[in-house]
Amino acid sequence: MKTQSRSEAVVKVTRDQLPASCPPRGEEVWNLHPRVYLPLAKSGEAVCPYCSTRYVLED
Repeated sequence: MKTQSRSEAVVKVTRDQLPASCPPRGEEVWNLHPRVYLPLAKSGEAVCPYCSTRYVLED
């Protein structure tokens, strides 16, 4: 089941924020969907399988 879609959202993450998770820690909507950790270190970007938010690693 998909939750509220944020498909146009892009979250920029720095290396010191790794490991990245969605929803991000501290976000008010922490209970939108289960927390998933995203593999940003290899490719530099990942998409949350629940809400389609795109995460981009900034170097």
